[in-house]
Amino acid sequence: MAFLNTGDHPVTTGTVTFGTHVIGALGIDWATLTSSPQHLPLPLAPGKPATGTWRLCVDAWRVPLGMHLETRDVTFTWK
Repeated sequence: MAFLNTGDHPVTTGTVTFGTHVIGALGIDWATLTSSPQHLPLPLAPGKPATGTWRLCVDAWRVPLGMHLETRDVTFTWK
């Protein structure tokens, strides 16, 4: 995931939280699983892009046979 600080000052603290959806075989959204907050790739200098990669783990029993996962929601907090 790529981040770009469009402000005038560097971002020195922040987190990202992911909402992963359990999708059924017919496309029905059965559940949304929210990750714990993860650290942003810091510091984010103004105008300089930064990238980060996170592994999202879900218990196997939460994704029955024929269903799949899609991470659709991303929430950021920063200072």
